[in-house]
Amino acid sequence: MIRFLVSSDDVMESKMKKSELPEKICVVCQRPFSWRKKWERDWPMVKYCSKRCRSSRHQSE
Repeated sequence: MIRFLVSSDDVMESKMKKSELPEKICVVCQRPFSWRKKWERDWPMVKYCSKRCRSSRHQSE
């Protein structure tokens, strides 16, 4: 079994700070929201900050 030892400093350097994450403005509530890991593949298509805003999108139009 091979194990790699990685210090916590190395891990922290590879992560982005929260202040450096990309942001968008929600189409419904007009509030800023930040990138999330679960949106990684779909970030260009994300328009809503939450399920609540997504479900109320027709009311705002």
